Amino acid sequence: MGSDIKNGKERTNNIHLPKSFLILFFVLSCSVWLPLNATEKTWIVVIDAGHGGKDPGALGSVSREKNINLAIALKTGSYLEENLKNVKVLYTRRSDVFVGLNERADFANKNKADLFISIHANSISKKSIKGTETWIMGPAKDEQNLEVAMKENEVILLEDDFSTKYEGFDPKSPESYIMFTVMQNTFKEQSTWLASNMQGQFKNRAGRIDLGVKQAGFWVLYMTTMPSVLIETGFITNSDEESFLTSKEGQDFIASAIYRATRDYISEIDKKSQISMSAETERVDGSDSLPTGNSTAEDEIKFMIQVATSTGKKELKPDNFKGLHDIMAISSEDRFRYASGSFSEFSEAVEYQKKIRSVYPDAFIIAVRNNKVLPLQEALNIKQTK
Repeated sequence: MGSDIKNGKERTNNIHLPKSFLILFFVLSCSVWLPLNATEKTWIVVIDAGHGGKDPGALGSVSREKNINLAIALKTGSYLEENLKNVKVLYTRRSDVFVGLNERADFANKNKADLFISIHANSISKKSIKGTETWIMGPAKDEQNLEVAMKENEVILLEDDFSTKYEGFDPKSPESYIMFTVMQNTFKEQSTWLASNMQGQFKNRAGRIDLGVKQAGFWVLYMTTMPSVLIETGFITNSDEESFLTSKEGQDFIASAIYRATRDYISEIDKKSQISMSAETERVDGSDSLPTGNSTAEDEIKFMIQVATSTGKKELKPDNFKGLHDIMAISSEDRFRYASGSFSEFSEAVEYQKKIRSVYPDAFIIAVRNNKVLPLQEALNIKQTK
């Protein structure tokens, strides 16, 4: 059975920005690929029905967005759990209740979700506009994208003490969205992939007009620490789409499309995760193991800075790596990763990454244990539990 953020002990009141926000910023500033190990864990998918309670969302001629979102969310969750044995579904809400944006993201983060899917319906003054679009976290590329994000973020204004909770962020002020232009979403590649799957299914499975994958500064996506998408299932200001989205058949088609896209994404990632990583490593200085620093534990997690990759092995000499002397080669699948530094603490790696980026602007942090690369979020979770 799926779980609900508002049920029992999972209910959370007066959610504020987590104290570890600075660490979250650093995590989100690293561009990495984070596959899951399908043989070791169940996929946790959080489905977020947008709006609810005192927040009706967009209004159609005969419908309220919040009700459409909830119906599609519950159908999607049922399809996932009925058909995928390795998936556990959690819901930010399963009834007509109000849930703050921070609270939604915090729920997904605390439950260590692998995917976050936020379901919405769109509206616009021009009633002829129709179509489905899927959004990922990123700076808005044009005024129209910014307007969509501002509209969705305005729910913040319904929350008590929102200025304090959101550290002065004003969803109606374009200036507030400048912060999103300096953020690199760690999960952009995965989120884009999932969003593309969604759009393909909406077009081919549900017969929707494909408005594409877009990006903008949605607060609920900004605060999640896993691949995340926000779906606008259609425009309830368009009479045809409103009829479709309020019908049982239409909701079934949309939910089925979301299920199929998620299923295909999970299947593909599971296949990639089943490819074992080689433990072969080599250092510039000639040794054949990872630097241990002050640690004597062989299985301790180390944070390193990846600077390059190649399909063929490069000679490990400073001239090949812009003068860096401590480069290691880590064989992973069909390529070689080249990394510098070795730190027990993530914060130390962050500081070192700043220096390395003066030489390698695209350098990012990876986690290594027993000569194998770990998903970064998994490594951070392990560190936090020790």
